[in-house]
Amino acid sequence: MSRPVLLVIAHGSRDPRHAATVHALVQQVRSLRPGLRIETGFLDFNIPSVRGVLESLAAVGVRDVVALPLLLTRAFHAKADIPAVLREAPARLRIRQAEVLGPSPLLLSALDRRLYEAGLTPADKSSTGVVLASAGSTDPEAIAVIAEIAREWRHTGWCAVRPAFASASLPRTEDAVRLLRALGCERVAVAPYVLASGFLPDRIARGAAGADVLADVLGPAPEVARVLLDRYEAARAPLRAVVGA
Repeated sequence: MSRPVLLVIAHGSRDPRHAATVHALVQQVRSLRPGLRIETGFLDFNIPSVRGVLESLAAVGVRDVVALPLLLTRAFHAKADIPAVLREAPARLRIRQAEVLGPSPLLLSALDRRLYEAGLTPADKSSTGVVLASAGSTDPEAIAVIAEIAREWRHTGWCAVRPAFASASLPRTEDAVRLLRALGCERVAVAPYVLASGFLPDRIARGAAGADVLADVLGPAPEVARVLLDRYEAARAPLRAVVGA
């Protein structure tokens, strides 16, 4: 039996940088797994839509799909929007929804990568405070996860790590930058814990004006691509056991 199709589900945005980054990340995943069929669908703003991709897959005889939310936390989209869309899929499709990408040690490695690309080195860790700047959420579970990631990342050697949020929650990026200054960190860096450029990452960048270093979004980092494949394999494992794939 052939492997299930991997359907990457992105939120979508009016900002063209968002879709461009999503496609670059998916291309990175394809480079790691050339034999795997990977499709991309968007919940809003961009095409193809998730519904359209699912209908197209059913029309060509695809049976099994792993739907992977391109999200870093289990907030509203993962809990409500995406399951609702998947429930409306053609009946012939057997769909498993994979877990969101975070948290994962690989994502911490991707954050380190982006900070090093922005000019820091491993030797700077002990004297550098880092703002872990996420998009923000009204979901308490998602907020708690970001706080736990910050604590875990701190244990890898950074002077201090503080979470910040571009919307819905506090503190803001600029507040966390000031806090790290007050703690006496020699330098302050801002690491966007977001996958693609857009309105909220731009807000993070503005809040990082008082920092010494601003890293890029995670985007098509190799570590992020590896997390996608890990989530895909974990989601298809029960299906593989049932059908003997």
